[in-house]
Amino acid sequence: MKTKRVIAGTAGLGLAGLLAVAAWAQSKPEETEVWTPTPAKVAPAKDPGGAPSDAFVLFDGSNLDQWVASLDKSPAGWTVADGVITVNKARGNIETKKSFRDYQLHLEWRVPADITGSGQGRGNSGVFLASTGPRDQGYEVQILDSYKNATYVNGQAASVYKQHPPLVNASRAPGQWQTYDIIWRAPVFGADGALTKPAAVTVIHNGVLAQDNAVLAGETVYIGKPAYKTHGAAPIKLQAHGDPSAPISFRNIWVRELAPRS
Repeated sequence: MKTKRVIAGTAGLGLAGLLAVAAWAQSKPEETEVWTPTPAKVAPAKDPGGAPSDAFVLFDGSNLDQWVASLDKSPAGWTVADGVITVNKARGNIETKKSFRDYQLHLEWRVPADITGSGQGRGNSGVFLASTGPRDQGYEVQILDSYKNATYVNGQAASVYKQHPPLVNASRAPGQWQTYDIIWRAPVFGADGALTKPAAVTVIHNGVLAQDNAVLAGETVYIGKPAYKTHGAAPIKLQAHGDPSAPISFRNIWVRELAPRS
């Protein structure tokens, strides 16, 4: 019946239209169905912020066994208490023991409720999606109290620091936990070391899209223009920023490795 109705309503279509309708009428739905290969099964987390079954857990609330000090690879010297990591600014940045290329990252962070200061001096930290050196080398997504705190927009929370302002400001008030869900696509370099595909990042801040496949011009720099240098898989790094405000905290950190781009 469906085919008869379609053909009956084709008056005035012309030859090309009639041929298209005839081809559609003769096709079968099975011709556009794909059955294999079947996607791998992944069990989602039971609790909000928890890790899915195929994730590599970087912090589960108990210890910093998956982290080292960025400067000298000694044990990470930040504080762990009550399921939370608190930055120790005197001990410097920490980074993962394991290196990664493309991945999905989840982390939660909190600025103290009694935070003081203003601008970049108020709850400053960052997550470096590929650490290429012991200090602040790499590609940084900014962490900052941006609830009611004016600063340059390419330096506020969820910015790709000094490159891409966030699409929106989805910041919660100090004292509340905030989430980043990040898709990182590492840069691709040819055999000669030349860049063949730039890095790209998507950031969801507190459930709101803040960076939509933003293409990076190179590594993060505080002064000057970003540029690339050749590197492979790299650690994920958390920043111990030197601003005078109280240190921030982290919890529920996990990563899912993704197939690299060709």
